[in-house]
Amino acid sequence: MRTIKYLTRSLFFSYLLSALLLTALAFGLFQLKLAPSRVAAGVYGIYAVSCFLGGLLAGKGLKSRKFFWGLLIGLLYFLLLALMSFLFNKGLRNDTAALTRVLGICAVSGTVGGMIS
Repeated sequence: MRTIKYLTRSLFFSYLLSALLLTALAFGLFQLKLAPSRVAAGVYGIYAVSCFLGGLLAGKGLKSRKFFWGLLIGLLYFLLLALMSFLFNKGLRNDTAALTRVLGICAVSGTVGGMIS
């Protein structure tokens, strides 16, 4: 039960942080008229930071096999992100490279966050 509590809390924190940072990025896009390439890099950076901090929180809370819990946070973050995209867009885009890139970013940054904790 303790594990589920820490994983849920870490995942919730990751998504809350993502929402705040994506809102700030949208505001920056509106105010600064950023190029699309910079926006994509910003979104990937937000995914990385959110998963990293989620993995860090999970590792600090669970105290053993920290890298595993960080990896799990990154994978759960990605799965929930993909599920929401699937539901809202009535399917996933056929861009396998982008999906793989996001999966890698989430998994690696979550794992690193867990290891550092």
